[in-house]
Amino acid sequence: MPLRHRGVHPKDTEYFAKDQLPKLATAVKELSWLLGRGYSMKAALTLVGDHHQLATRQRLAVGRIACTDGKIAARQAKCISLEALKEREVLIDGFNLIITIETALGGGAVFDCLDGCYRDLSSVYGSYRPVEETLPAIELIGDLLAGYHPEQVHWLFDRPVSNSGRLAGMVQHLGDAHNWPFTTETTDRTDALLTASRHIVVSCDSAILDRTAHWCNLAREVIMRSVPDAWVIDLKG
Repeated sequence: MPLRHRGVHPKDTEYFAKDQLPKLATAVKELSWLLGRGYSMKAALTLVGDHHQLATRQRLAVGRIACTDGKIAARQAKCISLEALKEREVLIDGFNLIITIETALGGGAVFDCLDGCYRDLSSVYGSYRPVEETLPAIELIGDLLAGYHPEQVHWLFDRPVSNSGRLAGMVQHLGDAHNWPFTTETTDRTDALLTASRHIVVSCDSAILDRTAHWCNLAREVIMRSVPDAWVIDLKG
């Protein structure tokens, strides 16, 4: 069956039901504590997940939400406001941003993480297919960016992922149609380009946020402003 919506999992209403949230919030606190004391993510998540008997998707959510106090402070110190985008160059982690907005528009679970990012549980794993929310997601991103007048918005897409060229073409077509300052590129070294850039980066990938010079929390801003009925789960306590 063709994928129509992103991030909609039949068990998520059970896994993230109201009665599950206190347990998951406790797991987030415990995992963050262990990470702050040098435990590896894999070992700490196994320990916490087994203790609370968490399902695989619950463990994935807890792992994406948790963060040490030091990393929270460091990421927030490098976070740039939308107002600071004026006449600046922006580099976008294309799949990362679009999939998050697609998930919110499609009714999938989005998590308000300790570092302030909104993250979903979708993964590309070498294959991407557009869904009903793909074009609306790009439109929302472009509309919000246009209001803050960046000089250039350069989208990067992972070339090895199927349909990366097709998605880049969709983004470029919409950018040209609206006269947005969009350029797109498919590349084998997306993460390296993002982390090495001195321009403002848009991504929610933790590894990128820890290494980039400046970043903008665009996914959160788009969802908060333009997807008011999004299913946002807050386990920060």
